[in-house]
Amino acid sequence: MQEERKGEIYMLLLSVIESWFPILSLFAIPLIGAMYSFALSIVIATIIFLALVLYQKKGHELFQKDARKDLLLTTFFINLLFILVFLGLQYTTAGNMAVIIFLQLLFAYLYFNVFGSDRLSPMHTLGAVIMGVGALTVLIPDDLSFNKGDLIILLAAAIAPFANLYQKRARSYVSSETILAFRNTMALPVLVVMAYFSEPLPTIENLVKATPYILAIGILVFGVSKVLWIEALHRISITKMSAMLALPPIFTLILAYYTLNETPDLRQILGVIPILIGGYLITKPEKSSNV
Repeated sequence: MQEERKGEIYMLLLSVIESWFPILSLFAIPLIGAMYSFALSIVIATIIFLALVLYQKKGHELFQKDARKDLLLTTFFINLLFILVFLGLQYTTAGNMAVIIFLQLLFAYLYFNVFGSDRLSPMHTLGAVIMGVGALTVLIPDDLSFNKGDLIILLAAAIAPFANLYQKRARSYVSSETILAFRNTMALPVLVVMAYFSEPLPTIENLVKATPYILAIGILVFGVSKVLWIEALHRISITKMSAMLALPPIFTLILAYYTLNETPDLRQILGVIPILIGGYLITKPEKSSNV
């Protein structure tokens, strides 16, 4: 199987897993708060990745000299991204956030395809554009209005491609597990401090109730799906990956219908059509021309 096709399959699998994140979060956040849900999920993921790195005898990769710069920059941009999203959410809605953060597709295209050396074929470019239109159709809320929170999240979307770039570079030197163990370990103190100062301590009773959801988020969303993300990033372009982020909202709509009895409106249903068309185009292999 071609490496690029593997990357596309990994993106499809992680889209299914990531689609559970909003559902699981809706159960965990009312019990212990958004930042504690995030921080505790990262604790679970960090323990898993550190254990994997040690079990696989890859501990030396954490100190790999060639990867050090990329690992540190990955950690910096990932932390900054989540901090900006958290700050932005203090002033805007989750619906606005979902729309604006998806604009990382636009920034990735500008950075790497317009001004950079990466080139997408016309067919793949068309697929990315169509997927972007479809995703915005699905995600855009009825009461979209812009404020300073949206500008903060727009900044997060602008730096997201850099986080992916340095993760992609780091993967050339070390494993996905090492990257995630490193970045989570470095991020954890920041997240814990933010949670402590921004939210009240959760009660033991609520912690117990939230545990199944935190375990699921930590193991699946911040564990398995992040490995799939880095492995996909290792095989396909950042722009293509950013476009394929249009897939999780489709699965989330389906899951929300069956688990939360939330019925998608006509606009959201119609938005699925261009996502599927664009997804077909962006993953369709290019025909090799005979010389």
